[in-house]
Amino acid sequence: MSADFEKKVIMDPSGFVSLADFVPSIVQEIRYHSTYNFIGDRIDGYEEPCALLTIEAARALKNAANEMNVRGYRLKVFDAYRPATAVRHFVLWGIEDTDIRMKPYFYPNLQKTELFEKGYIAKQSSHSRGSAVDLTLLDMKTGKELDMGSPFDFFGEVSHHDYKDITPEQFNNRMMLQQCMVRNGFAPLDCEWWHFMLADEPYPDTYFDFPVSAAYLKK
Repeated sequence: MSADFEKKVIMDPSGFVSLADFVPSIVQEIRYHSTYNFIGDRIDGYEEPCALLTIEAARALKNAANEMNVRGYRLKVFDAYRPATAVRHFVLWGIEDTDIRMKPYFYPNLQKTELFEKGYIAKQSSHSRGSAVDLTLLDMKTGKELDMGSPFDFFGEVSHHDYKDITPEQFNNRMMLQQCMVRNGFAPLDCEWWHFMLADEPYPDTYFDFPVSAAYLKK
């Protein structure tokens, strides 16, 4: 990584909150704290299975959650703040690691190098600025995730927001999530239906590298 990038990385978590405390109605399944992700190992920097966000992003997400609750849905978060250490893990895995054991599940039609070339994995992630979130919707009646046409972190065209070769129900589910998030101040990412970033993010030029741990916020 460049020296310029390193200079922007800070450890101060004072502008962040734990999503569980701030929006307890949101369901969390933090995939990078588990082995069920595109690498197949727990990702560096994820010390607890919890979602952290900047206070500004958390406020906006609370509004989105309240809107969807009224409509009979809950938000389910897969990832939020992602430390720069985790992004380094992704990059080193892509460059040096020959392990492709999760390829059938997350990138069956792509080579590892293409994940970076096509923008599915960024060498500098907006998640590390603290105001990006990966999420889906749960039906409150069934407790099940809505069918979005592809699973979280599936790398391929089928996961693009505007991909049309899915069922009308799947496309409508994506649009319902996207429209809610946009109404509440978030911007989508073209190639990932699950990814949204606060449009007016508070730290547009700063990357953070403190661990994903609610306990760390209290230190």
